[in-house]
Amino acid sequence: MKAKRWSSVVLVTMLSAAIALTGCGGSNNAGGSNSGGTNTGANTEATTPTGSAQDTLVVGRGGDSASLDPAIVTDGESLKIAHQVFDSLLEYKEGTTEVQGSLAESWTVSDDGLTYTFKLRQGVKFHDGTDFNADAVVFNFTRWSDPNSEYKFEGDSFDYYDSMFGPDGKRVIKEVEAVDENTVKFTLNQPQAPFLQNLAMTSFGIASPTAIKEKKENFKNEPVGTGPFVFKEWKRNDSITLEKNPNYWKEGLPKLNKVIVRSIPDNSARFNALQSGEIDLMEDLSPDDLATLEANPDLQKIERPSNNVGYVGFNLKKEPFNNVKVRQALNYAVDKQAIIDAFFAGQAEPAKNPMPPSLWGYNDSIADYEYDPEKAKALLAEAGYPNGLPGEYVFYAMPVSRPYMPDGKKVAEVIQQNFEEVGVKVKIESPEWAVYLDDAQAGEKDDLFMLGWTGDNGDPDNFLYTLLDKDAIPSNNYTYYSSDELHELLVAAQIETDQSKREELYKQAQEIIKADAPWIPLVHTTPLLAAKANLKGYVPAPTGTEYYSNIYFE
Repeated sequence: MKAKRWSSVVLVTMLSAAIALTGCGGSNNAGGSNSGGTNTGANTEATTPTGSAQDTLVVGRGGDSASLDPAIVTDGESLKIAHQVFDSLLEYKEGTTEVQGSLAESWTVSDDGLTYTFKLRQGVKFHDGTDFNADAVVFNFTRWSDPNSEYKFEGDSFDYYDSMFGPDGKRVIKEVEAVDENTVKFTLNQPQAPFLQNLAMTSFGIASPTAIKEKKENFKNEPVGTGPFVFKEWKRNDSITLEKNPNYWKEGLPKLNKVIVRSIPDNSARFNALQSGEIDLMEDLSPDDLATLEANPDLQKIERPSNNVGYVGFNLKKEPFNNVKVRQALNYAVDKQAIIDAFFAGQAEPAKNPMPPSLWGYNDSIADYEYDPEKAKALLAEAGYPNGLPGEYVFYAMPVSRPYMPDGKKVAEVIQQNFEEVGVKVKIESPEWAVYLDDAQAGEKDDLFMLGWTGDNGDPDNFLYTLLDKDAIPSNNYTYYSSDELHELLVAAQIETDQSKREELYKQAQEIIKADAPWIPLVHTTPLLAAKANLKGYVPAPTGTEYYSNIYFE
């Protein structure tokens, strides 16, 4: 969403390549499709190409991580790093959201959908040398589910666990027990159609119990998992360094010896760093730089499958945004197509629903709030504000680039103008990213906020229930929107195993959300990445997080 990118084209020379060397940083699967059966996850076997020119990958991204413990974060920048350090029981096949085995080799499901039994991979070690086993799995799930756990440290909240498996008192998971050293049994309080999809998420990466017990609060700064890379160093707002796990259970992986992930907030600076050879791979390419990229034979364009939504959320804790007519009015006030034309260079489409059209269950029959300032004014008058809203409201605009929003501040400025045309004044604020997320979740300082979401698991539940159900307050439902009617539909869709019936429930849910207007859905994007032409083996995931373990340099 950057407005204009003023950058000079710098040719990549042999000298810059040498500097880089010495500088050493979708298909969807229905939830519950394996119910009642057994599935074995195929291992990825690979060998490192001989004669590789480079064994360190330098990645440039827009912002730093908030934490390195995947259980306590919801932001993509944190989860990208965690994905390299941790494995979950299940994982998604490369480039898809189709579930396969990971730390669990196989599983069986009872006929009633209430018992899942997992056979664990044997011989796997955590990075600290301790054993991965059934007790480690039980320890992690107990830590996440028990609100009084001694391993829930000050400031921690397991928001993803609460979002995906229900808050305390309404848990989907009743019990997790170690049957033997290599077998874990999950007993559910109710069936959950996307249960396997949820388990594969990075947020449920299995951490070393020993490391958590020893490091305590500091675990979030020094993570220990079983993944392809071992955490080495975190320089705040600068870089994170990971090194190859020499004992990784996937034979021949990772192919790289080191990964350095650098935080370069400005998109133009990040692209310049790629062109000059300072980095090898960059995320969130500004659409304005696309033509320059495509004209450079030393670089390559990479497109991530579209699986996201960028939106403006209303804080329903505050007046007048608890008034549905005000929210509807401001939906009519925003010119989405003009924003896309100005900032996205054909890499986005207007959003009318809180989930992307690429996802099954999408309701395309819903009519969007078209851009109509006069209609917006009329609705404000109906709400009791014939002269517009009184005062000035705080509008949080993202300080970092995101896959669904390359430049939040620029887009916020346009929305600010749209609002002003209908008599609504907002003041744009952009605190540091970790503070931004905390503030938006608390809902005390902002009146409106800009955020977005990249789907985690290929199931509509991960958008609608996770972001807008009353059970998700305040974990991922930063609007504090609560609808009993919506809640009943979303819970029914979780329990239902017939996908055609689930699809109908989700379509009804989108109609309720559209009428209640807790958001202004803005865009669905095709996120752009860029890399050196000789970078191979990188397959972008629709979830926004993929392993770097298959990457190598030709």
